[in-house]
Amino acid sequence: MSITILGIESSCDDTSAAVIKDGYLFSNIISGQKVHENYGGVVPELASRAHQQHIVPVVYQAFEESGINKESVDAVAFTRGPGLLGSLMVGSSFAKAFAVARDIPIIGVNHLQAHILAHFIRNPNKPEEEIPEFPFLCLLVSGGHTQLVKVNSYFDMQIIGQTIDDAAGEAFDKTGKIMGLPYPAGPVIDKYAKQGNPQAFKFTKPKIEGLNYSFSGLKTAILYFLRDKVKQDTDFIKNNFNDLCASIQHTIIQILMEKLILAAEQTGIKEVAIAGGVSANSEMKKKLQQEADQRNWKVHIPQLQYTMDNAGMIAITGYYKYQKQSFDSLNVVPEARFKY
Repeated sequence: MSITILGIESSCDDTSAAVIKDGYLFSNIISGQKVHENYGGVVPELASRAHQQHIVPVVYQAFEESGINKESVDAVAFTRGPGLLGSLMVGSSFAKAFAVARDIPIIGVNHLQAHILAHFIRNPNKPEEEIPEFPFLCLLVSGGHTQLVKVNSYFDMQIIGQTIDDAAGEAFDKTGKIMGLPYPAGPVIDKYAKQGNPQAFKFTKPKIEGLNYSFSGLKTAILYFLRDKVKQDTDFIKNNFNDLCASIQHTIIQILMEKLILAAEQTGIKEVAIAGGVSANSEMKKKLQQEADQRNWKVHIPQLQYTMDNAGMIAITGYYKYQKQSFDSLNVVPEARFKY
């Protein structure tokens, strides 16, 4: 039986809609929100208002690009959480309205679970692309989350390590803000780090037992370091900008990789994936491949469009939940801190 899923993503500041048929992605439309650039971060109230403006045009474009009509949709999958509550409510309300109008099921999706399952999205033009084999390890790294996950099946995921405070993506953005960079700072740091020396400045790495992470201490250390240096030389950041970007990026990625290596050693798993916004970082991908070559890992790196918040990953998760007949009632509500 053929299965067509409409996916809706609205957890933060990207409004997205996608159409997946039998596991193959036919459209994945994403509309960002530039309004937040003026504030150095996402403003929840502005985000929810922008979602209201974008949701209908984005869904319309998703159907247009896919060549699939809305009458063919078997279920609507939407992000239930985690995320900004106001933003989540826009997506869930649209999903419910669409489902009621078409008399089809709705499927609430965990945003983080979906980031991991994005690795299973198939391209109709490249059906031979490799997908991970269970079990595999996934390092999920974004602006709001940093987790090490042992993935046993589509919906059996065990968090074996996570940040005890701030996320790695937040460390990129907050240290970038200290240096006067626009939001989000991660891609800017990645760009200029290529021209810098990653060994120019040393920052103390956190000493956290086991597989957990911590980035708040690193942020504070960089803040104090720059404060003291700027007191001595007001142009310190400007004069050392590329080296600072390279050194900060090197430290964050080194912290991430050390725990991933430890997790692989402890579990004996050699099938390794990354997911989330930070997985788009060029140095992250380079270091992962280097470790894979040394340790005989088989690595899975998502396409750029699947690293950001996108409805394709929501739709593929909905596709697998549909196969289980795992549907939600119209009484389902979004949850800002939704856990798997």
